[in-house]
Amino acid sequence: MAERNLKQEIQAKLKDDIMQGALSKFAEQYPGSRLNAYKGQDIEGLRESLRAMKHDAVQHINQLADEFEASLKKRGAHVFRAKDGDAVKEYLIRICKENNVKRVVKSKSMASEEIHLNECFGDHNIRVKETDLGEWMIAIKGQKPSHMVMPAIHLNRYQCAEMFEQELHIDVPGEDIPNMIQLARKNLRQEFLQADMGITGANFGIAENGAIGLVTNEGNARLVTTLPRIHVVLIGYEKLIPTTEDAAKILRLLPRNGTCQRMTSYMTMVDGPTKVIYKNDQGKVVEEDRKQYVIILDNGRLEAAKDPVFQQAYQCVRCASCLNVCPIWTLVGGHVYGHIYSGGIGAILTGLFNGVETFAQFSDLCIGCRKCTTVCPGKIPIPDIIDELRSRYVQKHGAPGMDKTMFNMVLNDRGLFHKLLLKAGAIGQAPFKKGKFIRHLPLFMEEMTKGRSLPTIASEPFRDRVERLMKKNPSKPKKKVAYFSGCNMDFVFADTSENVVKVLQSLGMEVVYPMEQACCGKPILGIGDREAGKETAKKNIAAFEKTGADVILSACPTCTETLEETYMKLFENDPEWKARARAFCSKVCEFSKFVAQEYEKTGRLTHARGGEKVTYHDSCHMKRGLGIYEEPRALIDATPGVELVEMHNCDKCCGMAGSFGMKYQEVSIPMLNEKVKNIKDTGATTAVVACPACMMQIGGGLDKADTGIQTKHIADLLAEKL
Repeated sequence: MAERNLKQEIQAKLKDDIMQGALSKFAEQYPGSRLNAYKGQDIEGLRESLRAMKHDAVQHINQLADEFEASLKKRGAHVFRAKDGDAVKEYLIRICKENNVKRVVKSKSMASEEIHLNECFGDHNIRVKETDLGEWMIAIKGQKPSHMVMPAIHLNRYQCAEMFEQELHIDVPGEDIPNMIQLARKNLRQEFLQADMGITGANFGIAENGAIGLVTNEGNARLVTTLPRIHVVLIGYEKLIPTTEDAAKILRLLPRNGTCQRMTSYMTMVDGPTKVIYKNDQGKVVEEDRKQYVIILDNGRLEAAKDPVFQQAYQCVRCASCLNVCPIWTLVGGHVYGHIYSGGIGAILTGLFNGVETFAQFSDLCIGCRKCTTVCPGKIPIPDIIDELRSRYVQKHGAPGMDKTMFNMVLNDRGLFHKLLLKAGAIGQAPFKKGKFIRHLPLFMEEMTKGRSLPTIASEPFRDRVERLMKKNPSKPKKKVAYFSGCNMDFVFADTSENVVKVLQSLGMEVVYPMEQACCGKPILGIGDREAGKETAKKNIAAFEKTGADVILSACPTCTETLEETYMKLFENDPEWKARARAFCSKVCEFSKFVAQEYEKTGRLTHARGGEKVTYHDSCHMKRGLGIYEEPRALIDATPGVELVEMHNCDKCCGMAGSFGMKYQEVSIPMLNEKVKNIKDTGATTAVVACPACMMQIGGGLDKADTGIQTKHIADLLAEKL
């Protein structure tokens, strides 16, 4: 694939008001509609059942394929296992020539899009027509699907009408949707009747009997399988399942997640060739067995099945629910992902089918918010697999030089950063400061403050305050707590770090701060450089081992997740450091969780009377990474003089996502603007967060918009009320 200007493509999509309106409306309605479709169901039980079945299937994928092929052949079908798209196309063109096929109709098949099958038919003068209404319309314009289930979701009725007019050469009013549907039905019915070959995908293929399942709402797939004299099934290995009973596990989830229906309009099972009646070239009515060809597509799937990380992609049922809740896809649509599959799962599939080089061109579009993991019916850890693909890319091509240099020379070298760069920055920011924010920067730096203010560098870093703060430690402490500040809480939000210490000391904790600590390593790990991440992890583990602390505490959920979970994964194949990492990770705890537990012990976690209205934003790493969301609310509820008012979409990403917020401001700022609006709508005077990155983003947005609303870390709120 040629090099692309991704930022330019994103900017064009952000200016597409029609697409923006369609996707934002859909994203707003989807979560509630999905939950309504699951009413009375054990969602997590269903998800786990599907995950377990698909996980087991991929462990025996070759055996399933053999059984599937044998079952099909018993029923009279022809089976071909295709190594890649070229093999599929070569096989199909040969079949077309052998059977004098001139016209082909297709129902929606992402696998056929993946291998660019339609273009191949055109090159051989074979007429091919999509019969899914969305696919039919975008094919007229030469577009690719922007969504796996709703390929034309980015269009409105008037754009659809233009496509009808282009195809049918008549005036088509955009206001009359039923009329458009009737026109499409009339036009496509002739295509079904005249076609020599019908091609379908499959939602699943059952090994025990050779049946395929087709889940649709338009019924076109049934016509594709029953009217033409030849039926071709194109199915990827990942769609193979053992039994009919297993199909029920898919059917309980796929419609609910994909279209928010308990069941789609049509559920079709095809289990081999059937009789077909047609007129031959001499006009004679002929009755014979319909030919069925089943093509099982590899194209990288079997290699993925052997990989313990990538095989999790087999748990995907192509419901596209991960797209429906993805804050990035909702803003930029599917086409910027550059290939056929979009969203987080699309990035993974593109990496597996087309290589890590193609994946790397848009890997930044996953911000790791983990919203997708809460709805995926197969419970696929999409962000984790994307991290693995980033790591494989770096192993092959190396980390970007500038990113690695910045990390090693700045974030990971506290001496250099503290003594030189920090002091220079503190002096340089002076002319632009207004309170705790910088609202405007000059010249080439102007873009950095276009949609949000920036927090100022602390006049006194936290590490310079440590000596005097630790003098206030209790003489008879309950526990020794080693504080991991991370970068922002040391050099930007040093006041908040001081408040962390005050709260801990009020609970009878001795607080220590090892000066040798470095960045947690998330910035370099996020781009896939695990070797650099390991060196940072070793530095931190060694530094905190010396403290002899009972607890290692962080007030940044991103740092906490990295210290507690990622460090263990980094050293799983290193016996010496694995043991040290395990001991280190077992002590790590997030600030609000730790404080809530201590409050609970002393009976302080009780409801306090209301007062000033505050609202709370759930950071992505906090809620979905660490599973912490009740504790901060309990602490706020127990704080005298405040009343918690929940905001709309309280757990939707604010758009910071580490370096993403700076690198892709054009996407980050609309996400921030939505968050600012939701905060303002609560009537709160303070927005409470538990993450310094969110504090930076939301605080900057509220300041830039002159809302007068303060942003506070939960440690600030608690310390004020001591």
